[in-house]
Amino acid sequence: MNVIVCLKQVPDTESVIKVKPDGSGIETEGLKYVINPYDEFAVEEALRTKEKLGGEVTIVCVGPDRAVESIRMALAMGADKAVHLNDPALFEGDALTTAKALAAAIKQMPYDLIFCGKQAVDDDMAQVGPALAQLLGIPHVSVINKFEVLEGGPAARVTRQVEGGEEIVECPLPALFTCQKGLNEPRYASLPGIMKAKKKPLETKDLAALGLSADEVGAKGARVKAVRYYSPPERQPGRIIEGETVEERVAQLVKLLRDEAKVI
Repeated sequence: MNVIVCLKQVPDTESVIKVKPDGSGIETEGLKYVINPYDEFAVEEALRTKEKLGGEVTIVCVGPDRAVESIRMALAMGADKAVHLNDPALFEGDALTTAKALAAAIKQMPYDLIFCGKQAVDDDMAQVGPALAQLLGIPHVSVINKFEVLEGGPAARVTRQVEGGEEIVECPLPALFTCQKGLNEPRYASLPGIMKAKKKPLETKDLAALGLSADEVGAKGARVKAVRYYSPPERQPGRIIEGETVEERVAQLVKLLRDEAKVI
């Protein structure tokens, strides 16, 4: 079973994000970067599938030089090899241009399964996985929280949450699945795994190796662009309602909601 995991490196969710003074982006100086949390579920599910059925797990990542750190971490968790799509022409695009780059790379590999995180926590677009499946011409199921490969044929059964319950879907393989919290508990990379990861194959591919033109990927090919970044307004501090009795406090609260908050 050849399993591919699409991985993105994102700013650590515990980092303090600051917007540039001109609103053109965020300040990246001093930011710590990590594997996108939802992609960790994808890596873990790929490793569990490999442990049950054999085969190998390949990480594919679009990103600059610093993304190697996150790729190596996925290799340390147990993935077998990785492909790093590293070319300035591929960066600062949208979900579609990222999917085009990933599709160009994946078409050059054998695969039975593709796992992605349901979304990246930096832009929250949740579009790369479905777009990638469309470009590859394979079925996809999003936001899964249970996964199994069926015996007797190349097919999988997955469960996904829907409003008011769960939906069980069976689909033929190869297929793409986007993973969410609850699917599994990602393992930690062990010290031996970290040491082994340094020797595992990590191939770097640029635009030419993908057979793409600069006009169809990255910033030039993007159809969605961020016009301006800005910080949300500061939340006003809470207020304590004074009064000797409950009735007095309720009356004061209603007055504030009507006269100041203007919500009633």
